[in-house]
Formats: sequence, C-alpha cells, structure tokens
Amino acid sequence: MNNPRELVAAGAGGAVGSLLDIGVLVLLVERHTPVALAAFCGAAAGAVTNFALNKYFAFRDRSAINGRQLARFGLVAVATAALLAIAMQLVAVELGVPYLLAKLLCAAAVFAVWTYPAQRRLVFRRAATAPALLPAA
Repeated sequence: MNNPRELVAAGAGGAVGSLLDIGVLVLLVERHTPVALAAFCGAAAGAVTNFALNKYFAFRDRSAINGRQLARFGLVAVATAALLAIAMQLVAVELGVPYLLAKLLCAAAVFAVWTYPAQRRLVFRRAATAPALLPAA
C-alpha cells in the first residue's frame, strides 16, 4: 500500500456512499423487494456520492470529468453492485445472517478485494509521467 491516506479517504467516501446504499437497501427490503435486487439498487444509488467523494477527496483527481472516466467508474460500480448482490444472496439468504450485518460484512470484503483496487487502477489512476525529452543532436 503506497498511500494510506488515500486508502482511508476512499474508505470514508465509501462509508458515506454506503449510508445512502443502506438506506435504499432497508427501504426496499422492508417493502418486500428480494434482497439481491435491493442490494444491487442500494449499491447503484450510493455510486454517485461515492464517485464525487473518491474523485475529489480520496484520489485528489482534479482532471475534468469525461466520458471515459465515467464509463470506467460505471463498470466498477456495476461490478461492485453485482458482487454485493451475489455476496448478499450467499450470506444473508443462504447462510441466514441478518441482512444489515451481512451488508456490512459483504461491503467490507468487496471493498478490500475489488472496489478500492479497481478504483485506484482503473478509474482514478494517475497519468503516466511523460518521459524527459532528449535534446536534439
């Protein structure tokens, strides 16, 4: 881990996005939406907040938002939501863990193994340093 501040800030941004995520999850589950679908919708709802906090706070990316970055973020967010839905199905439904506890456990695991590494490498990667120009001979 090269940048502990970045990891902590990304985790904090994820926590804020997760508050919205969990709110949607609870609302939908309490209205009898299947838990996997509710988990997917909650993760998608938290994605916009997560993008803004990660871009400007965690990864300090001051570049203009462009379609390619949004597409990469969208890909990571959809994959995260799908991984959360699968994990929630296994942990909450198959193993019978209460859905809020399952959400916390699954979100932490998915963040550690997928979301943070993917955001760091795919969405908010730093531009490669340009090679020094050699003087003309």
